Amino acid sequence: MLDPHANMPVAYAGHDLKSARCAVILLHGRGSSAEDILGLADTFNDERIAFLAPQAANHTWYPYSFLAPIEQNEPWLSSAIARVESLIQNCLATGIQRSSIVVCGFSQGACLATESIARRPAHYGALIAFTGGLVGPSDLELQHDGSLAGTGALFSSGDPDPHVPWSRVEASARELERMGAQVELMCHTGRPHTIMEKELEVARSLIFSLL
Repeated sequence: MLDPHANMPVAYAGHDLKSARCAVILLHGRGSSAEDILGLADTFNDERIAFLAPQAANHTWYPYSFLAPIEQNEPWLSSAIARVESLIQNCLATGIQRSSIVVCGFSQGACLATESIARRPAHYGALIAFTGGLVGPSDLELQHDGSLAGTGALFSSGDPDPHVPWSRVEASARELERMGAQVELMCHTGRPHTIMEKELEVARSLIFSLL
């Protein structure tokens, strides 16, 4: 399959996209679903926000660890990034500005969110990465061209985490900050592989600042 995610469904919640002030794209983790991550819409709910949650083929955005050689995760990774971009283009087509679009994910979805933003830099509303970072092996130089000036970014993760090393979260935050993003970095010692309420509070504030 050259483009496994292209025709997968999208779950929606919140305000109608055509008249929303802000759009939040929610990316689920490995083994999860669009309906599951869409539960965050209840946490971030506001009558002016539209929520979009694409479903990954076979419940995974790419087959191997985000720290595997990038070519091992192809064509799944490129298909996933293209899927995120297609949803951004859908939002833009309805009149929502890119600066009012938030890309948010958990775990594998957070890695996809971060990589998508870094590969297509612009002024986004925000990136919210709950336990995730840029994709590629540990010895890869995390260097991306372009500017993320005006983009808010939250990187929040446990340390240690069974899937995402804290060192990669830190390195990803540094790279996006170098690209001009306004980054907030949160470390939760001993936190399990989940999302905590205090992380949601910071993310909520970031989203609501766009309204």
